[in-house]
Amino acid sequence: MIWLHLLVVLGAILLGARLGGIAIGYAGGLGVLALAVLGVTPGDMPLDVVSIIMAVIAAIAAMQVAGGMDWLVDVAARLLRRNPRHLTFLAPVVTFLMTVMAGTGHTAFSTLPVIAEVAKENDLRPARPLSIAVVASQIAITASPISAAVLFFSGLLEESGTGVDYLGLLAVAIPSTFLACLATAAVLTVVDRARGRTRLSDDPEYQRRLAAGTVVPPRPAGQAREVRPGARLSVAVFGVGLLAVMAYATLISEKAGVITDPVMGRDQAIIAIMLSVAAVIVLTCRVEPAQVLTASTFRSGTSACLCVLGVAWLGLTFFAAHEDAIQHAAGDVLAGQPWLLAVALVLASALMYSQASTARALMPTALAMGVAAPAAVAAFPAVSALFVLPTYPTLLAAVEMDDTGTTRIGKYVFDHPFLAPGMIAITLSVAFGFAIGAVVL
Repeated sequence: MIWLHLLVVLGAILLGARLGGIAIGYAGGLGVLALAVLGVTPGDMPLDVVSIIMAVIAAIAAMQVAGGMDWLVDVAARLLRRNPRHLTFLAPVVTFLMTVMAGTGHTAFSTLPVIAEVAKENDLRPARPLSIAVVASQIAITASPISAAVLFFSGLLEESGTGVDYLGLLAVAIPSTFLACLATAAVLTVVDRARGRTRLSDDPEYQRRLAAGTVVPPRPAGQAREVRPGARLSVAVFGVGLLAVMAYATLISEKAGVITDPVMGRDQAIIAIMLSVAAVIVLTCRVEPAQVLTASTFRSGTSACLCVLGVAWLGLTFFAAHEDAIQHAAGDVLAGQPWLLAVALVLASALMYSQASTARALMPTALAMGVAAPAAVAAFPAVSALFVLPTYPTLLAAVEMDDTGTTRIGKYVFDHPFLAPGMIAITLSVAFGFAIGAVVL
């Protein structure tokens, strides 16, 4: 029956991927229902992950309405325009840092237009900085102190008695993913220069669109968007909340041992702190609460929650029903070659479209199979292979925002400019993770 159940799971995920958007979550629920009809008891719902995402999104949306996101984007735009020759390196740095701070890769939506404009202004092909920036925004989820994926995985490591805690995970994940993104930019810059594919004016598709008059002129470099008076304050409040989450997680960790009997667990603390951040922003920055519900980050975050709920529940249902068989079949292989966990995570995340969903579904089983904690931590960035299929929202946004035609999806499913940067970045992240983990953990 395991193969029939696997077909149901894959069929539901592929249906969701074909429909796109929030339908991925719908299809996950449909898959759970189909498995239940076949006699499979539904697994635990990932309400812990969903709750964390909702709380973080609530704070980010309040900051966006207060003008904080616009201010951050203007800061990023000034940085990029002052250093256009290093755009391929700075673009992923900007999206990486914004994702680490916000705990969601959807912040890239605001910076992708700036990256495309700066590239056009300086005769650079937008495809390369855009593709690496999108990949960096996805991988940075595994380095964010407030992302649902990090909080779940660190909690799992602590509960399993592995000796690796929240701080240990971040000590490996942050440098390994950041260095991997920079190294990916360096590798692809060398490749592009060797192939003579750096200048936008040399691209035939751009020349065709330019002749047809379909390329929109870039915004004047000195033109900045209007920022609300409370924008900087909202960013400051959110930053204090981020520091509070990290500080509390540090104080209650077993290694620090400052608070040995905490009143709140880490998940409860981040939810309470993020909701409090949203409340303070609404009070001090004169934000109308009704506007938060219409903010783009709130809408995309709600969609992400439903996708996680459906797809992660489907994955948990399948793995819970066949945990013994999976452990028996793959346990010895993973224990002997733990790097194969990264391969499994890439394949799973490419279909599940969520770092948190992939971690929630596979990591408990991996640890139960005997994968050592340092190896699991090193493989953790592989849950970010959301770029494999060209249907993820930020990926599609990059394609739409590049009217030069250099960032385009080909006739075949996998011939798009995000696959190579993504696979290089994940491979390097895992490799760096093993090296750094050997020293830190």
